[in-house]
Amino acid sequence: MQKHPMTKEGADKLQAELNRLKKEERPRITQAIAEAREHGDLKENAEYHAAREQQGLIEARIKHIEGVLSHSQIIDVTQVQAHGKIIFGATVKLLNIDNDQEVVYRIVGNEESDVKENKISINSPIARALIGKAEGDEVMVQAPGGTIEYEILEVLYL
Repeated sequence: MQKHPMTKEGADKLQAELNRLKKEERPRITQAIAEAREHGDLKENAEYHAAREQQGLIEARIKHIEGVLSHSQIIDVTQVQAHGKIIFGATVKLLNIDNDQEVVYRIVGNEESDVKENKISINSPIARALIGKAEGDEVMVQAPGGTIEYEILEVLYL
């Protein structure tokens, strides 16, 4: 079975969510179902049906997180000797040569990518173009809006 890369930070965040779901949400929803059952006829008991639906969603999320964590290879980028090369987990400061704007991205696994936090998936076009490059290199990225040329200003292993 193929392992998927994940940062230590991403794995810790998923583990915390899993613990919360198992220790807080699961017992809370079980209690809500028990209380709704006490109201009698289950056919027309909206609270019971809503609680059962929420239980299904929680259990599905638990299974999903457990699956992701079991198939993940946790990579602590601070422990890897990359010698200035861009690798999984690296934080990269880029200069868009066309518009002179600087951007910072961290290359992470699929489950942890979040554009709002500037975390891009290892499978994204920009990450694939950057892997293996170093400070001072220029890269061409095939983006949906066309080709973008970047200069790599800095590579950090945080």
